[in-house]
Amino acid sequence: MFRFFENLVDPYASYADSDSPPRKLVPFMLEYSRPFSRIFILAAIFSTLTALVEIGLIYYMGRVVDLLSVAEAGSFWPQYWLELLLIAVFLLAVRPAVQAATLGILNNGILPNYGTLFRWRAHRQVLRQSVGWFENDFAGRIANRIMQAPPAAGDAVYQVFDAMTFALAYVVGAIVLLSDSDVALAIPLIAWLALYGCLMRWTVANVGPASKASSDARSETTGRIVDSYTNIHSVKLFSYHDHEIQYAKESIEKTRRVFAREMRIYSSMELALTLLNGALLVGVGGWSIILWSQGQATVGAVAAALALALRLNAMTGWLMWSLTSFFRALGIVEEGLETIAEPIDLVDSPGASELVVGKGEIRFENLAHHYGKTFGGLAGINLVIAPGEKVGLVGRSGAGKSTLVKLLLRFYDIEYGRIEIDGQDIARITQDSLRKSIGLVAQESSLLHRSIRDNILYGNGDASESEMVLASKQAQAHDFILEARDSDGRTGYDAHVGERGVKLSGGQRQRIALARVILENAPILLLDEATSALDSESEAAIQKSLYGIMEGKTVIAIAHRLSTLANMDRIVVIEEGRVVEEGDHATLLAKGGLYAIFWNRQAGGFIGVEAEAA
Repeated sequence: MFRFFENLVDPYASYADSDSPPRKLVPFMLEYSRPFSRIFILAAIFSTLTALVEIGLIYYMGRVVDLLSVAEAGSFWPQYWLELLLIAVFLLAVRPAVQAATLGILNNGILPNYGTLFRWRAHRQVLRQSVGWFENDFAGRIANRIMQAPPAAGDAVYQVFDAMTFALAYVVGAIVLLSDSDVALAIPLIAWLALYGCLMRWTVANVGPASKASSDARSETTGRIVDSYTNIHSVKLFSYHDHEIQYAKESIEKTRRVFAREMRIYSSMELALTLLNGALLVGVGGWSIILWSQGQATVGAVAAALALALRLNAMTGWLMWSLTSFFRALGIVEEGLETIAEPIDLVDSPGASELVVGKGEIRFENLAHHYGKTFGGLAGINLVIAPGEKVGLVGRSGAGKSTLVKLLLRFYDIEYGRIEIDGQDIARITQDSLRKSIGLVAQESSLLHRSIRDNILYGNGDASESEMVLASKQAQAHDFILEARDSDGRTGYDAHVGERGVKLSGGQRQRIALARVILENAPILLLDEATSALDSESEAAIQKSLYGIMEGKTVIAIAHRLSTLANMDRIVVIEEGRVVEEGDHATLLAKGGLYAIFWNRQAGGFIGVEAEAA
């Protein structure tokens, strides 16, 4: 039975991606709720039936009281046994069936699947964002919103059918039932309902913003704490333990104050609700007794009115909490939309084609990029890299070398100019096909908290075990991988590397990253300080492997250790975002320019960072 309800909706059903999802709460929720439209209708129907059943039972209780007050004890059963039997069957069979269907739809059909669909789509949407988008926020805050918003959205939907639909049907049914006995009996209920509506409106108007503020504060706290954990080496290295505690305390205290303001609203609401419910009991109960004393209401009508008043008295607290939970959940979802509903800032152009790399020529034409500022970055780069050419990029830190690489990978959109690969403008080809054609080994090789095998196969998920091992050997990684062991006893290629590869040394991480790129076997290769974390012996061994890997590929290599670039076909010197020199190693040394200064100033093979007069 449970499986039937659980399979009513497929949370992973295909859907059209949107580069600009709705940023308003209601349109966004409606968009995500489309797969649930039919099950929502069923939920509304069965929730209404559940309420009507309860109203019907209270009505029948009044009828039983009236029958008992006039019937003789000896003739009651012979006269009403069939009616009572049918009621018993209804209570033992029909009512449980309605309740089972209601619970199955809500608890098994909607709750598990709605949150899953929301989280699945939200995660897919966020992963489509650019590298620059992620660099502008805390990873912890993004993750917190992805984790908080889906269950909150599921809770909001649940409250609509479990509480609001039920309560609406119940109140309407109660008014009809009391009016059926005597119209005057409905007057206290209608007056109470008006006051209850005012209280509800005040609560809702205040709870939504307060909940959003609390959610914002929690996300900020999570971001700060995760940031400390992610950078625990720096925290320990610089003895910044107390500073990090104070940094987190500021956010935690802000969260406490915001949450305290939110709870004041709930306390005020509960006090007002207690007064209103007392007035309901006095009004309905007292009025029904007055009508009975005047002969205008039966004992059964009084009993039904009192039962309804008591039931509403118990239900209003639950309903108000359900409503506040509903709007609190919406506040959390709305805060999550600040991340989830962000427009995708870097998209494929309409009709983008797949990149087809033939020869592997790369052309930079009047390229300029300043990250939205008026300074720094690149300014008017014109550079052509011939098919199969090996080019080294040299320059001081901040000269624009890594920016050039990021723009070639289209991690950012170019502000001015264009980049072509074999005559194809990278702005008009798909990002996936572009990046599959380019292998990158960066200075900081960040690994996934998974097995070594998973990390290497990131380069080519279809590679065989022997191909993966061969790539590891070429990267001088196979031997240390065989000796790897994690805290759970996994060894070799199955050992997990920890968050960002923290269980491995910098050199080991870089060699695994090299193995990954070797396995990818892309026609264009980018090396951004690819051997910077290696010792001299390992670097020499890997350099030999790299020369073999470079064969037949177009290569761009960045290095401060100029000895690693001496054998390149051409070396390009970048200064303040412009190409100032280019040529092979011998030509540039003979020229006596900036490259020669770098070479002569090196200590241990690194460029001096002091300002030099050319």
